[in-house]
Amino acid sequence: MLKKIVAIGVFSISLFANTPSPVEKLFVVERENSSIAIIKDGLMKSRMENMHNMNHGIIKFDGKDAYLISRDGYVVRFDPVSDKVLDEYKTSKSAIGFVIGKNYVAVANYDDKSVDILTRDLKPIDKIKTGSKNVGIKIYKDMIVFAQMDNDKVSILKDENYGKGKPKFKIFKEFKVGEMPFDAMIKDNTYIVGFFLSKSFGVIDLDSMKYSEIKVTAEGNKPVLKVPHFGFWSLSNERTFIPAVGDNAVMVYDKDFKFIKNIKMQGLPVFTALSPDKKYLAVTFSGKDFPTIQIVDVKSLKIIHTFTFKGKVLHVRWSNMDPFLYVSVNDANQVNVINTDEWFLEREIFQVKSPSGIFIYELGDKK
Repeated sequence: MLKKIVAIGVFSISLFANTPSPVEKLFVVERENSSIAIIKDGLMKSRMENMHNMNHGIIKFDGKDAYLISRDGYVVRFDPVSDKVLDEYKTSKSAIGFVIGKNYVAVANYDDKSVDILTRDLKPIDKIKTGSKNVGIKIYKDMIVFAQMDNDKVSILKDENYGKGKPKFKIFKEFKVGEMPFDAMIKDNTYIVGFFLSKSFGVIDLDSMKYSEIKVTAEGNKPVLKVPHFGFWSLSNERTFIPAVGDNAVMVYDKDFKFIKNIKMQGLPVFTALSPDKKYLAVTFSGKDFPTIQIVDVKSLKIIHTFTFKGKVLHVRWSNMDPFLYVSVNDANQVNVINTDEWFLEREIFQVKSPSGIFIYELGDKK
């Protein structure tokens, strides 16, 4: 009987040991080198070369597809497992954002003032002229929502062929908004757009199609050295976190956009990035505080940790699987890893050239 129990135990351990466990693969934009660094198991493994102008490169994943957009208007589809480029298409001389739908990719362009609709394998479907630089592009149900920076408006396009094949987008609704919208974020049916020149932000309920403008409480008029973007989620279940344009503060609102308080920060905030469990907020800065990030406890709204690195911090990304916060330290050519269980610098990953955006693909198992 004892032999049977031991045998079962050994079999169980063996079975558990052979069970694949998920692993993260990091794709890091090397902004000055037209390349993507690939990090796996905490080490720099390889890079994808000749990926066009990566000065504002963005990568997104959808299922087994990865898409990249370059500052000079290229959209690239690649395999995130093999790192092989599959398709590419140039939409304009300058593109800034894109979204991935079930049967399309939509690209917001700066230079030729349009929004391109492409197939998933990057064949052109339509080019919608707006007469404006376009930013803050998002998807909601059968709609595409984006802001027109030069025209101070938000446009909503609706797919007339939704669920029936190739998309056919037409203007459904437009809102006149604050001066110079620069970025946006979305959660559920709420589209939030920030303005560079107005002391407010706009909120659109995409179900009722109602627009409201929320006045901000930032004080002062410090010079803005880098426009703060809403590129990361800044929405918990109960609170909204927005970097104050021109003030050393992160503004906090409740879910109904009633003002709670300003969190005084060390410098001019650029990114506010929530941890996956919504317990912590990582804040990055511009100007003299470029090398610093501060960690805010979301419950108490107090700064609990400050980290200063060997160069400018251009991006941070929370891991969904491990207790890590990845930090791209641009002019130190490093990606640093903060242990978020005990809050210390656990690792420095070298040989990354001028790192900027960090994007994580979750592999099915360890290879």
